[in-house]
Amino acid sequence: MADDYCTPPVDRPAPAAEGPFAECVLCRRPTEYPESTKGVTLCPVCEWQEAQRTACSG
Repeated sequence: MADDYCTPPVDRPAPAAEGPFAECVLCRRPTEYPESTKGVTLCPVCEWQEAQRTACSG
């Protein structure tokens, strides 16, 4: 199915090897993404929680 709404997006930036790291927009902890990353950056904990909230329950 090409229009599967349960498929997660693939447009995540690559993790950074060294700092400085971007802040999480929810809890302000460091993320694994470089500071230059545009858009919403989430730390691993908030990213996991967001995935749980938006997961397909079917």
